[in-house]
Amino acid sequence: MNIIIVGAGEVGRHLAESLSREAHSIVVIEENAALAHELEQSLDAKVIHGDGTSISVLLDADVGSSDLFLALTSDNSVNMMVASMASKLEAGRVVCRVHPGLQREEWLFDYRGHFGIDHIFSSERLSAMELAKFIRNPDSLVVEEIARGKIELQQVRICDSSDAVGKMLMKLKAPERTRVAAITRGGEHFVPNARTTLEAGDVVTIFGEPRKLRDLANRLQKEGGKDDLIHVVIFGGGEYGFSLAQMLESWNCKVRIIEKDPVVAQELIDRLSNTTVINTDGTVLSELEEEQVGDADFFVATSGSDEDNVMTCLQAHNLGTKNCLTLIHRADYAKAISASGRHFGMLAAVSPREACRRDLEKFITSDQFHIVKKLGAGEVIETTVASGSIVAQKTVGEVEWPEGCVLVAKMHGLHAAVPGPDDVLEPGDVVYAMVTPKVRKKFLKLVR
Repeated sequence: MNIIIVGAGEVGRHLAESLSREAHSIVVIEENAALAHELEQSLDAKVIHGDGTSISVLLDADVGSSDLFLALTSDNSVNMMVASMASKLEAGRVVCRVHPGLQREEWLFDYRGHFGIDHIFSSERLSAMELAKFIRNPDSLVVEEIARGKIELQQVRICDSSDAVGKMLMKLKAPERTRVAAITRGGEHFVPNARTTLEAGDVVTIFGEPRKLRDLANRLQKEGGKDDLIHVVIFGGGEYGFSLAQMLESWNCKVRIIEKDPVVAQELIDRLSNTTVINTDGTVLSELEEEQVGDADFFVATSGSDEDNVMTCLQAHNLGTKNCLTLIHRADYAKAISASGRHFGMLAAVSPREACRRDLEKFITSDQFHIVKKLGAGEVIETTVASGSIVAQKTVGEVEWPEGCVLVAKMHGLHAAVPGPDDVLEPGDVVYAMVTPKVRKKFLKLVR
């Protein structure tokens, strides 16, 4: 693929280094002369020292021939401007990094449609989502988000006492717009149909809007579907900590944020409605003891210092916190901690760079579909309903879907949901399906 990256900061450089090791043609545009020179010496890529918002620089990069254009500077305005220019200059897919505050306002204004951008993301929000997965679904085997975070995928194991044991899927009475899309039983993986009966010990892959999916997951995993209150302490009230708290406070979580800066602490109090903000130094052991951090279910370190994040997690673990999560900006350090951190009480480490790379990875393809997630039973793929396709303008129930294929999500504009039988598939709708390898071509033939 021909890929252009504007901005070689924390995210852009990490992605450029990763992609340059693969069989892609990479062009990096970087305004900082010293950094551009350094990249030229270390990357197998064309490096242009210049302003990404300059039309001459974009033409020099041959933007019109690019398959993927990534605006990854740390400046909102620059990214939106250069992404819009790239779209007008007929770049392939256009992706733009933004501040999480802008992303949270997408329900108020269609930035994508207005600027001609295919995908908008923020490293802070992606990292917060990664951390939130461990907290919201501590018993789940796998948790992923699709359809811009509006639909969730979970893998859970059915317990012996669940009332779902022995029931066919058609009689499960699962929450509306949730879906059981795959089952692993006795080492075998398969995509079920409506007459498939659930058994104790089955590992099932379920999809749905997060709140509804939580109810289904609890029902499958726990007797009576009991949902206990989760106590979470967040160290660091910057954008990462704020984004995480905002995601959690509407869930069954009791959230506290420890923030040293009194100005930031007051801003958090004004912006968060159901979170306790503690203005103190979380790196001081006595302060953690006074706040009874050891009683928390989760301690999450999200400050800008990797060292402080690791050390406060170790202190929280020594005080008795059940699970510790940490943000680590260096991807190699995060990988090492995730691999061996459990010995020190750290459940996982999340790297913003890696979170962004994984989010953007689905665009690194020339196919007319993206593989969102590979699972034992098959893969979750994302594609767009083409005008004139077999399914266009038909309801989901009217289509004869192949055996081994389950439609798990549909996006129409900014709205996303697990589709019901009466939902109409319109040209331009983005659809997600769980498919076995044998039926992928059949599915694509229906929608493309």
